[in-house]
Amino acid sequence: MTSSIKTMLMLALLSGIILVFGQTMGGSTGLAIALGLALIMNVGSYWYSDKLILRLYKAREVSAADAPMLHRMVEDLAANAGIPKPKVCIVPQETPNAFATGRNPENGVVAVTEGILRLLSPEELKAVLAHEIGHIRNRDMLVQTVAAVLGTVIMFLASMAKWAAIFGVGRSNSEEGGGGGNFLASMLLAVLAPLAASLIQFAISRSREYMADEAGAAFCGNPKALASALDKLSSASKAVPIHDGTPATAHMFIVNPFTGGGMANLFSTHPPVQERIRRLQSM
Repeated sequence: MTSSIKTMLMLALLSGIILVFGQTMGGSTGLAIALGLALIMNVGSYWYSDKLILRLYKAREVSAADAPMLHRMVEDLAANAGIPKPKVCIVPQETPNAFATGRNPENGVVAVTEGILRLLSPEELKAVLAHEIGHIRNRDMLVQTVAAVLGTVIMFLASMAKWAAIFGVGRSNSEEGGGGGNFLASMLLAVLAPLAASLIQFAISRSREYMADEAGAAFCGNPKALASALDKLSSASKAVPIHDGTPATAHMFIVNPFTGGGMANLFSTHPPVQERIRRLQSM
């Protein structure tokens, strides 16, 4: 099964959890409320998430005169990917890392930290930029934003379900066949659904990272340079973690900038770096 199909199935599963919540909490009314909430949050995230992330990390756009090498690389890679040239930003952080954002290829942005410019060779830097161009080409920012929003809605509904069960708010006993069963079902959903949503979000993020690695290797024509860059970035990000950020944005970076060494793979936003390197070296 391809990564794209897996992603679509996981997004459908997230949506299904929301529908089950809505139905359990309030029948057709609860379902309509859940759908409306998800729609509103998706639209807002689609239009504004790129501006928020750039502001959060104090990213500043640089011109071709300010960073000619960066602009040349991005222009060449965008042409290889068949997308408009993204804007180029630099993040004032010592930790070496990079991310892409933008609601579609026409509004794409590639951002690199000051630290990555000092750490990587030109070939490795171009490979990292190619990975980020891959994210833009694959519309990963939109996919991951939708997944994050759906997960947020599930967390919100879980909290509502918990308090509704405690205070006896929701569908009547006659509809559910008994208050005790309804209480247990609501509490079970409130506990398990957020956990399931988080696992699905992490799985989506890991799947898109593999796809961006493959796309980046194709766009730069040098998978070994990307493998070498990932090895350096993984070690350096543990030694110099990012500051003034939030773990909620970890999925956007090429390597997780918040880990000092080792969450379980199941709960990670990124695939194991060594597995990514192995795949790239085998290309």
